[in-house]
Amino acid sequence: MDEALRSLIRRREAIIDEVRKILVDDLYVQVPPASIEVDALLFATGLGLDSLDAVELVVASEQRFGVAMPMDVLRGQLRSINTLADLVIELQDAKAR
Repeated sequence: MDEALRSLIRRREAIIDEVRKILVDDLYVQVPPASIEVDALLFATGLGLDSLDAVELVVASEQRFGVAMPMDVLRGQLRSINTLADLVIELQDAKAR
């Protein structure tokens, strides 16, 4: 595995860990961070977040990752920790360009 790929994996894992912390510390999801599955749905039958939680998750993510999340993108990208991590990486990369 080349260094660029290893670096991307480490970066993605750090984002996932931080999103889990946001869910537990800020949104009071009542499970240990490491036990939150990265593909679990954030809303409805998954973690059961509601629309207010969505706003809090977006605000906390914007602050922690230094990005602005456009509302039109959020509908498709705010499904799971994995999709949110993908969005954060995409926005950080676009900001760096």
